Amino acid sequence: MKFAVVVFPGSNCDRDMFFAITEALGEEADLVWYQEADLSAYDAILLPGGFSYGDYLRSGAIASTSGVIEQIREAADAGKPILGVCNGFQVLLEMGLLAGAMLPNKHLKFMCHYETLTVKNARTMFTHHYEDQEEIDIPIAHGDGNYYCDESTYQELQDNDQIAFTYKNNPNGSVADIAGITNVQGNVLGMMPHPERAVDSLVGTKDGLRLFQSILTHWRDKHAIKA
Repeated sequence: MKFAVVVFPGSNCDRDMFFAITEALGEEADLVWYQEADLSAYDAILLPGGFSYGDYLRSGAIASTSGVIEQIREAADAGKPILGVCNGFQVLLEMGLLAGAMLPNKHLKFMCHYETLTVKNARTMFTHHYEDQEEIDIPIAHGDGNYYCDESTYQELQDNDQIAFTYKNNPNGSVADIAGITNVQGNVLGMMPHPERAVDSLVGTKDGLRLFQSILTHWRDKHAIKA
């Protein structure tokens, strides 16, 4: 399976994502500069964390208007897995692939530590290596991670089982403790915590690795490819 890690000016978690795929998962990945991107040959698209364009205007706002965005939309429409982490989640929100918006953290401070998440839907292509209601430890690192949506959008997220992860101890003020959501089709996931930083026991947890394993086994099953 071949992954594209899209790199914007200001991305700083792209190497972590690259390591998670190539070293921890053992699959192929390329760091793809956003201005030179041709995503047609890739099986999955990863949008890493960081501060694209310095987070000017709003986090992810300028990146969401770049030329590569139309290719990401096409990949999503084709059913390919699209994962946006932290700033990547913000980009997915700004471009409208996911519902809602990001606000500054409730205490207006950058936060960087481990958080316990609850797996709310273990039936997606990103989460089927987990169990429903399982608690996992994944680090966060963000200043604008306070997920917001109105009541009708929240109801839709619930009705369609789009809430993938919630915080056990909400650190940033997110509506309904939301830490990650999918689109209705289930092939686009945005989450603020960093699973790519939790793929090696040396950092204290490998709970994030199963997310990438879920993507891989879903793709292999879909294409009838044996490990």
